[in-house]
This record gives sequence, structure tokens and C-alpha cells, in this order.
Amino acid sequence: MTGQRKNNAIDIVLAESLKQLVEKRPIEKITIKEITDKAGVIRPTFYNHFQDKYELIEWIIKTELIEPMRPLIENGMVREGMEILLTNMEKDKIFYTNAVKLEGSISFMDIARKCAQELLYEIIVEFADKSLELKHRWLTPEHISAYYSQSICFVAIEWVKGGMSITPKELSEVYEYILKLSLDDIVKKM
Repeated sequence: MTGQRKNNAIDIVLAESLKQLVEKRPIEKITIKEITDKAGVIRPTFYNHFQDKYELIEWIIKTELIEPMRPLIENGMVREGMEILLTNMEKDKIFYTNAVKLEGSISFMDIARKCAQELLYEIIVEFADKSLELKHRWLTPEHISAYYSQSICFVAIEWVKGGMSITPKELSEVYEYILKLSLDDIVKKM
């Protein structure tokens, strides 16, 4: 983001403007001018806060989905963190249903995965027991955060694409179940 700041009234107005526009048109077709017109601000105001609409989407994901998970994940409450992420997506169902359709050189999955990976990396670096010797050199904070961010985003996006047909609580329990078992265990239990 162009400015390092917490939630700001203009950011919120721009986000709401984009969300309203996404209800009627694909993200790819929405212009900055449309976002600013709907928000009642001038275009330079947008660029004082975000480089482009994709950075605005990143801000929405971080603010609404990722940051609410942080305290839960930091306290070992991964299932609850996943549940709050899914619940927040469900609250804004129309936006996320349309947003996950963003594909191409910049996809919703790419933006969401980047946001989740940054959070997980920060948590791993901050809370990992640095006195333990790693079993494998490949097990770095970068690889581990990439792996888990991919799984979180995959589950959430597939849930949205499937019409959010099960509750956030039920899906977060499924996610926790999958996390705690090996692939071999899951295959044997199916």
C-alpha cells in the first residue's frame, strides 16, 4: 500500500464503493473512476491510498479476513481463526462470491494467498522456538507459511465457489480435521 496506516475513513469508503460495484460488474471491468465517483471522492484521493484496485482488494482481505484471525492463530486457535475468516466472508457473501471469480494475471487467490502468507510468516517468525533444530532444511518459515496459506485460501475459495453450502463452523471443523491427520490417515478413514 502506498501509505503505511491503519484503517482510515477514506479506505473504508473506497472499499464499500468497490464492493457495491462488484455486485453489478466483474472486478476486471470496474475502473478507478467508477470507484471514486461512487465513493464521492476525486481520483487523486484514491491514488493517495492505493496504487490500483487490486491493492484495494488486498486491503479488504487483510482488514476483514486476515487481521481478525491473527489473535486466534497466535493463541493456537486455528479452527476458530478459520471460522472467523469464513464467517466474515459469509457476511459479505455477494462481494466474495464475485471477487473469487477474479482470474488472470492477478487473481483473487493470488491476493488472498499473499495476505495469508504474510500473516503466517510473521506469526511463525515471532513464536517459533528458535532453540529447536529443524529436522529438514526445507522447513523454513517461508515454506511453511506458503503451504498453510495455500490450504487456507483453497478451502475458503472452494467453499465460496460452492455456494457456501455448509456453515463456517462445520467447514472450520473439517479444516482442523484435515490439518491434524496425515494424508495416509485420511485415505484410510474415508
